[in-house]
Amino acid sequence: MLRRYQDLSDLYNLNMDNSSNHIYPVIWHKQKDCVLLIDQTRLPKEYSVVEIDRYEDMAQAIKTMIVRGAPAIGVAAAYGMYLGAREITTSDRQEFLQELDTIAEVLRQTRPTAVNLFWAVSRMLRTAYEFVGSVAELKDILLTTAQTIQQEDLQTCQAIGDHGLFVLPKTPAKVNILTHCNTGSLATAGYGTALGVIRSAWRENRLQRVYADETRPRLQGAKLTVWECIQEGIPVTLITDSMAAHCMQQNMIDLVIVGADRIAANGDTANKIGTYSLAIVAQAHNVPFYVAAPFSTIDFKLVDGKQIPIEERHPSEIYQIGNTEICAKGTEFYNPAFDVTPARLITGIITEKGVIAPQDLINHKS
Repeated sequence: MLRRYQDLSDLYNLNMDNSSNHIYPVIWHKQKDCVLLIDQTRLPKEYSVVEIDRYEDMAQAIKTMIVRGAPAIGVAAAYGMYLGAREITTSDRQEFLQELDTIAEVLRQTRPTAVNLFWAVSRMLRTAYEFVGSVAELKDILLTTAQTIQQEDLQTCQAIGDHGLFVLPKTPAKVNILTHCNTGSLATAGYGTALGVIRSAWRENRLQRVYADETRPRLQGAKLTVWECIQEGIPVTLITDSMAAHCMQQNMIDLVIVGADRIAANGDTANKIGTYSLAIVAQAHNVPFYVAAPFSTIDFKLVDGKQIPIEERHPSEIYQIGNTEICAKGTEFYNPAFDVTPARLITGIITEKGVIAPQDLINHKS
């Protein structure tokens, strides 16, 4: 069911903490006993909220990018696990766990690159398998676990934002930061990774301006990042993806900060398509290039970026803008959603544990 909120305070009244930031893409609505998702496919023209009360609908929302951004996907998947669990009717523990495994696999299949999704689903499963008690009690524990994952992500992103202040150059006093895709509140539990660093820089009066890549083909930078910045009065300039090199050549950019969907043990990083070329351009112009991501985004099971699965999406994202087709009939298409930036191009990875050099990630494995 899709409900449109005429007054955004209808949703903000459900705040999870006292943060000044009021954009939460995933919220558990206790009174309605369902999950509310900001429909990101309708922004910036329309602010609407989707009510989700079945795990199949959550899986579809993740797949169609109603909710997107690796940390937000993880939070949504955790709630999806709970929604699926409460649909299970058996009181037999073993049967319950078998059905929960099936639900987990459905959610895992939605977005293959975002490791936070797999991490959240695995954590929910581990909670279920380790809990000693009745199935009814277990369902309550799963809801609590999903809420904990959400709160932890919010705290994690706020820590990332604050650690990111240490990568800002001392001069100039206020910096210009280029970012790619959307890594803000909409992509997380409510603060942001790369855009969280930008928020913290703005709060500390260290930010002059954000330059946001439009981020073809889905235009998350143009539609979402700019929208978020405007909501908070953060100075933002939108550029096309192909303008980044020119802006650096003109000394308009002091550093680049992007997010990540999966980071291999050696620091190779998968992020929205276009990130790799941006890193090459930054190196060519001696501009620092940082990745901001929760530590859970690091997949220590993968030796390097060659092992990261790359999602390919429907070609309609390329051949049409809105409802208008822009290509000749018979055109062939290739539409990878992500690319992998080699660790050698990354200055540092900003996590809730601090700023880590890519080659040192393995030393921080817990």
